[in-house]
Amino acid sequence: MTVHVLKLCVGIAHLAELEAYQAQHRARAKKHGIEPVNMHVTRNMPRRDTEVLDGGSLYWVIKGVIRARQPIVRLDDLTEELGRKACGIVLDPELIRVEPRPCRAFQGWRYLEVDRAPPDMGAAAAAIADDMPDSMQDELRALGLL
Repeated sequence: MTVHVLKLCVGIAHLAELEAYQAQHRARAKKHGIEPVNMHVTRNMPRRDTEVLDGGSLYWVIKGVIRARQPIVRLDDLTEELGRKACGIVLDPELIRVEPRPCRAFQGWRYLEVDRAPPDMGAAAAAIADDMPDSMQDELRALGLL
């Protein structure tokens, strides 16, 4: 049974900024001969790793709203510079917009059950969302216009 991971995207104001950051990270890795992947490093390996790898995605919370997801490709065991164990969550490069859903702040990451995950945005809605600031989308959605 699939389970997703929910993570706050700290320091990022909107989805385009996350896309640009990840693209820069992949380019820098490629330049240094490192595998050019999107990897989020976290302290703990998910205990439900089998479920996460069974079609799970990492859902990004940006400014208090779940806005996008990225399919999880694999989980890597890592050792940080100080010798501590860590987990590298390797993500598909494609950011998939989801129907925005408010989410309270939390530390670390959380599991997100499939039935609680917001659905993907349709292609037409995603195209509109690409051309409009998140704050404007939120206002229009609150007014029932989007």
